[in-house]
Amino acid sequence: MDFYSVMKPVLWRLDPERAHHLALWAIRHNLVRAAAEPGDPRLSLKVFGRRFGNPIGLAAGFDKDATVWRQAARLGFGFVEVGSVTPRPQPGNPRPRLFRLERDRAIINRMGFNNEGSEAAARRLAKAGAPAVGRDFVLGVNLGKNKETEDAAADYEIGARRLGPFADYIVINVSSPNTPGLRALQGKAPLAALIDRTHRALAEVCGGNTPPLLLKIAPDLTQQDLADIVEVAMGGKLGGLIATNTTIARPAGLDPRHASEAGGLSGRPLFAPATEILRQLYRLTAGKLPIIGVGGIANGADAYAKIRAGASLVQLYSALVFEGPGLVGRIKQELLQCLERDGLSSIAAAVGLDHR
Repeated sequence: MDFYSVMKPVLWRLDPERAHHLALWAIRHNLVRAAAEPGDPRLSLKVFGRRFGNPIGLAAGFDKDATVWRQAARLGFGFVEVGSVTPRPQPGNPRPRLFRLERDRAIINRMGFNNEGSEAAARRLAKAGAPAVGRDFVLGVNLGKNKETEDAAADYEIGARRLGPFADYIVINVSSPNTPGLRALQGKAPLAALIDRTHRALAEVCGGNTPPLLLKIAPDLTQQDLADIVEVAMGGKLGGLIATNTTIARPAGLDPRHASEAGGLSGRPLFAPATEILRQLYRLTAGKLPIIGVGGIANGADAYAKIRAGASLVQLYSALVFEGPGLVGRIKQELLQCLERDGLSSIAAAVGLDHR
C-alpha cells in the first residue's frame, strides 16, 4: 500500500487547502513516489521543438511556487507546469476558497493567484538547476498578473523576463475566473498586444534560446471568441494553446452543498465542454498549432479522447486529488492499450485522428 492510500482518509478530514499543503510536503520529502518504470517509446513525441517522454503533464495550480516540480516529475509525468506565478507575492482570495465535490469528482476553487511571486520562483528554479542539460522531462512556467495591476501586459513582461530563462515553455494565463477583469484580456485587440509584448520581453532575455510561448484559454467562450483567438494565435508569436482553464458554468446535478460557490469548476464535469473547445480549436487552426488538452481527465480513455480530438499533449490535476499519484502510471498503460486497439505505432499518430 502506498503513502497516498494510507494518508487519504486523513487528508479527507482536513480542509482541502491544508490537505494540499500536506500533499506538497509529502512529495517534497519523497514520501510519495511512483514505481520506477522504463519509458515506452510509443508514448514519446516531439512538440514545439521539445522532446516529451510521454504526453501526460501536471497542470498549473498544483505547484504554484515551484517547490516540488522535480519530485512531481518522478511520479511519471512527461512534463510539469508550475504557477501561476505573478510578479509580486499576493495572498489570493479569502478562505475558504477550495471545495471538493467528491460525488462529482470535481473541484471548485477561487484561489486568486495566491503565490510567493516571481522572484521567489526564480530563486528556486535557479537553485534546483533549471534549465538542466539532460533533464528527462519538460518544465513549463505559467504566468499570471497581480490583482491590482492596471497594465496587465507589464506583469506578463516581468514574468517572462524573470522566469523565461528557466522554462522549456512559458504560458500566458488570461483565463482564470478568479482575478477580476482577467478574462477580458482574451479579446482580440488586448490579446494581440499582450502576446506581442510578452513575446518581445521573452526574446530580449532569452535570445536564441527563447522558449515557446503558449496561451491558456477559458472554456466559456463563444464561436466568435474562438475565431478571434485563433486569428491572433496564428500570427506567429505563439507556439501553442492550452484548452482549457476552469469553467464558471455549473452543470445541473452538482452537489448542492458546493454548487453555488463562486470560482472555477474543474474535474469530471469539465471534460465534455473542454474537449469540445479543444476540438473546435484543432479545426480552426487546421492542426497547425499544438494544443495541450486539459479538463476532466481521469483515465487513459479520457486522455486518448482528447488526443484524438486534437491534443498533442494533455494535463491533469483534479483527478489526482481523488485517485492519487498512481493514476499517472495507469493512464500511460491505458494509452498503450488504446494504441494497440487502434493499430497505431505511436501516440503522435493519434493526434487529431477524429478529424481524418
